Amino acid sequence: MESKFKQLRERAIFLERVFFKGYLAKWLPISVTVGLAAGFTAIIFYEMLKHSTSLLLEGFAGYSPPAPAGEGETAFKFSDNPYLIPLVTSLGGLISGLLVYLFAPEAEGHGTDAAIDAFHNKRGEIRIRVPFIKMIASAVTIGSGGSAGREGPIALTSAGVGSMLGKIFRVSERDKRIILAVGMGAGIGAIFKAPFGGAILAAEILYIRDFEIEVLVPAFIASVISYSVFSSVYGWQPIFRTIDWHPYINIFDLIIYGFLGILCGLIGIVYVKSFYGTKSLFDKMNIPRIFKPAIGGLILGLIGILVPQVLGTGYGWLQKIIDGDFSAFTSIPLLFITVLIFLKIIATSLSIGSGGSGGVFAPALVIGGMIGASTWLFFKSIGVTIDPSPASYVIVGMMSFFGGVGKAPIAVILMVSEMTGSYSLMVPSMLSTAIAYVITGKNTIYVSQVLTRSDSPAHMSEYAIPLLTKIRVKDVMTRDLVTISPNATAKEAAELMAKHEIKGLPVVQDGELVGIVAFSDILRVPAEKRNTIKVGELMSRDILTTYPDESIFQAFEKMIHYQVGRLPVVEALGSRRIIGIITRSDIGRIYELKMNQLILEKSEETY
Repeated sequence: MESKFKQLRERAIFLERVFFKGYLAKWLPISVTVGLAAGFTAIIFYEMLKHSTSLLLEGFAGYSPPAPAGEGETAFKFSDNPYLIPLVTSLGGLISGLLVYLFAPEAEGHGTDAAIDAFHNKRGEIRIRVPFIKMIASAVTIGSGGSAGREGPIALTSAGVGSMLGKIFRVSERDKRIILAVGMGAGIGAIFKAPFGGAILAAEILYIRDFEIEVLVPAFIASVISYSVFSSVYGWQPIFRTIDWHPYINIFDLIIYGFLGILCGLIGIVYVKSFYGTKSLFDKMNIPRIFKPAIGGLILGLIGILVPQVLGTGYGWLQKIIDGDFSAFTSIPLLFITVLIFLKIIATSLSIGSGGSGGVFAPALVIGGMIGASTWLFFKSIGVTIDPSPASYVIVGMMSFFGGVGKAPIAVILMVSEMTGSYSLMVPSMLSTAIAYVITGKNTIYVSQVLTRSDSPAHMSEYAIPLLTKIRVKDVMTRDLVTISPNATAKEAAELMAKHEIKGLPVVQDGELVGIVAFSDILRVPAEKRNTIKVGELMSRDILTTYPDESIFQAFEKMIHYQVGRLPVVEALGSRRIIGIITRSDIGRIYELKMNQLILEKSEETY
């Protein structure tokens, strides 16, 4: 007994080694390559964005937005001539519209959704030109003051790079989808200096209530590589500076954080509805699409004259609020920041919903952070004793808001923790984010997300086998048989096949199946002999059959294995009494019908 156990253990160890050796041999080089490509792509995009902002928003409009601590913490400067702001935002929208709609319409909007759509519906493929157009258009949109973020552009760009590498490595369609998702997570993990969160995001953001588990291991490797490449150039410090505190959380604090989660959930619904309402409004405009981002930019610029805080990513303003510096938010910061929350929603809807190019992650973090700040200011104003610094509420608000609207609660908690360098707020962030996630329900900023893996076309084949095994041959077979006698001539068989547009006939004698004659059998007979040669001489007696209670999946397997297009249906296993016939097209037809019904049911559940 002991020796048998030892043998089993050795076999298990051997299989484990073989598996991991094969797995790593396949995915390690792919993950490292994707990570390197995503890291360098993030550097290129970051530089494009920095120079575009310097040229357009700062150079032409004279407005210098603040930067967060991890990106240099530059001081802000309001424009001496604010009326130039609408001109610059309009110009940025026009350039972005020209680039996107003339060269790569897929680059429109916030990018991440396009990458998600490519995973589910386009076999993990993104056109080669899309990443390049997306980078340029997004750099122009954000650099000219568009209220957008870096996540969408880098997600689509890195996903596009992943798609290209999938073609180079000549992997299967399934692996190509995985590489696309890995590229998306690696790019986000690099540019936000959040490798752990970026890797989790790659697996979580594809679904509303599910994970793409196969993505995780290669995403961890790729995200660490991309983060290392990016941070070796721009430093290893987190994007936001926070004080090193370890807050004592009590029941009363958790009640306030729960209230913050409710606010984030409710305002999150407003964000989603406003964004797609604005997009629908611009879609209905009867003007050339290339001009729509310019119109959105113009309206944004007019708002920016009075409230320049809505322009750009807004990360610098978040840093000021985290630091407790409200000096740039008028003498009534609670009122100003509350208004700013909704103006930022409008600004983002105009910038991206009009057809501009940029991400929705950064605006969501800013909106969530502002909600956290306004919550802190409100309770402080009514004399409630809470944390002396708004930082914890700002950070939890950032997590909760995007966790709700982005349907990625786990990833965003990790990402924001990495972006702020603080992991001490896990408990309140879990509570607040969970509440926001539940309240937002099926409202998501990423409309290409599907509910679960079973709803994704990428995984439909996994659910096709159970579907096909539930359908019986008797439910699909044709009972109106066209048969022929073994005594009929080859010419009669050919005429019967031509009349019914079929390529084979069951040969029946006294109700019993005795053979199958195919059109190819007839073609082997010279035309002048078809009147004399009998079907019984041509038919195949090696008959492959199915029976009524067999599943159509089993019948289809037989067809594929033996390379036949039809199967006679006999009364029972071992019988020769024919009662029908089933073809590949019959199975294909019922499969398509059932799958369409399944997709429709899932769509109704989702919406």
